[in-house]
Amino acid sequence: MPDTSRDPVDHARTTRQHAGETMKAGKHAVGLIAIGIGLVALSAGLFAFANGDTTLGIIGVVLAVLLGGAGLAWLAFRHRKTQEQQVDWHREHPHAHYEPPTS
Repeated sequence: MPDTSRDPVDHARTTRQHAGETMKAGKHAVGLIAIGIGLVALSAGLFAFANGDTTLGIIGVVLAVLLGGAGLAWLAFRHRKTQEQQVDWHREHPHAHYEPPTS
């Protein structure tokens, strides 16, 4: 198989425009990790509220909101960059079937 690491879309094996985008482009890992840590912080904050520790609960929930928001923003940023790369790839390969990104 040829090396397609510079091409963000696996044209040979999918008809979906962004299938496997998160797994193929490892730059999404930062956002996924931030969201995961945010979920852990949310769980810890809710646990603290359940045990009557309001201060730790507030800290946990605020941290969860910040990390979750930052992770989602990172994923949106990387998705836009992937779309730009896809459009550039199609511009360089005009013979390939082109459908403009919809998401």
